[in-house]
Amino acid sequence: MNDNNIKHFTTGEFAKLCKVNKQTLFYYDQIGLLSPVFKTEKGYRFYSIHQLELFNVIALLKDLGMSLNDIRQYVENKSPEGFLSIMYHQKEKIMKQRMEIEMKEKMIDAQIELMNNAANLDFDQVTVERLPEQTFYLSKNIENITDEVFFEVLSDFLDELYKLHIDTGHPIGGLTKREQMLKGEFTNYSYLYIKQPHPKEDNPHFTTVQGDFLIGYHVGEAKEIPHTYERLLLELDQLNLDIGEYALEEYIYDTVVKDNEEQYVTKIMIHVKHKQG
Repeated sequence: MNDNNIKHFTTGEFAKLCKVNKQTLFYYDQIGLLSPVFKTEKGYRFYSIHQLELFNVIALLKDLGMSLNDIRQYVENKSPEGFLSIMYHQKEKIMKQRMEIEMKEKMIDAQIELMNNAANLDFDQVTVERLPEQTFYLSKNIENITDEVFFEVLSDFLDELYKLHIDTGHPIGGLTKREQMLKGEFTNYSYLYIKQPHPKEDNPHFTTVQGDFLIGYHVGEAKEIPHTYERLLLELDQLNLDIGEYALEEYIYDTVVKDNEEQYVTKIMIHVKHKQG
């Protein structure tokens, strides 16, 4: 239909342009969100080409999670300032969503890498490898704490990872100091940790030493892990090595990929030094 050289469209035509069904346009009209520019005496509805951009903005805001009621309130009180405010607010939301998506992508990449690496490991093998410096984010100290306090520390640690957007997808590990290992307290961990391949400058970090590590694997229940440490310490003696500053411990296979705890695999990395004399 042509009126004063301005193009108008029927409900069906406008719905096709907007890639929605006619019922959507009927509903938007009903709630006062987007109404035809005019209706004929016979009840035919007609939309203007200028309303196409308004529909596109409504669809954008709806996709970004803005409620139809909030969108309608803007439509009823349009202004350049109000529209600009909405756009800035939505841009902030998109930036936050993008950051969260990028973080999740990195977590997925880390999980893929871990599983691919694990497929090539011999869990019966014990090796000495030189490891580079690594950057960790640490929990509060957890030496000699009760189960109740440990729960609080773990909860706080997970909250920090979420709030600071630093969950990298790497497993949460345990760091045990030399003093505990010398006393045979192999599961009296000093800190929980998670790797930070690309640490943020404004967050506190712990950097591991670059050096030699005796690496072995514990297959089975966590309560049996001291036996694996004892076996690894015997390996140290045979290699004329001494315990270094700490041991690092993290799951390779856990409940995510195995049903039985007897099938869990824990990687143990003991920092070592050559014995003097």
